[in-house]
Amino acid sequence: MISLFITAFVIGGLGSVHCVGMCGPLALSLPVVGSSVSSKFTATLLYNSGRIVTYAALGALFGMVGKTFALFGYQQGLSVVLGTVILIFLVIPKQSNLFNKANIFVSFFYQLRASLGKLFARKNYQSVFFIGLLNGLLPCGLVYMAIAGAVATASVGNSSLFMAAFGLGTLPMMWSVSFFGSFINIKARQKIRAAYPYMMFIMACLLILRGLGLGIPYISPANFTAMHSAVECHN
Repeated sequence: MISLFITAFVIGGLGSVHCVGMCGPLALSLPVVGSSVSSKFTATLLYNSGRIVTYAALGALFGMVGKTFALFGYQQGLSVVLGTVILIFLVIPKQSNLFNKANIFVSFFYQLRASLGKLFARKNYQSVFFIGLLNGLLPCGLVYMAIAGAVATASVGNSSLFMAAFGLGTLPMMWSVSFFGSFINIKARQKIRAAYPYMMFIMACLLILRGLGLGIPYISPANFTAMHSAVECHN
């Protein structure tokens, strides 16, 4: 399980370059709460804290789904399926945008952007924090993939921690952009982007190995389902 959390953190770190491209303009245009360095530091920290809180909440929500599968004995199969889905997204990246185009989500995202617009008109710490909260709900293929890994933990707590680790991985880059107002140089960005698919591949393989139950300690325990049930009974 620790290996999954570490992978989530690293993927968040590498994927934060993608976050800069998608959410950088929003981070750079945060409402100005005060002119001092301390006020800017506080505002940017609150904004990014809001994102991480939303990621953790999404992890808890989807962790319930994973836990339901585990109760019926399908957790290992779910882990294999989710790992396979991530591999498919790596091979056919455009498929990760399907959620963005689905009609059922169009109205929700429209209302979300409208709410963000209202918050930007308010110049206080509370609005900055809520901008971060709503930012975490914006459509993002990287977040969808992280959620897939979180669901496979089949635990509300672990799923929430998984997404929090992912969010913390994005923190250094996103905080630097919102505080310093500068982007990473192009050459470094290209190198990180080149490494990102490999980290996603590793996470997918970890999920598949975990589901196969090959008897590898910590990575692919043979009696994972039984072990998970025992832990749940003692909680």
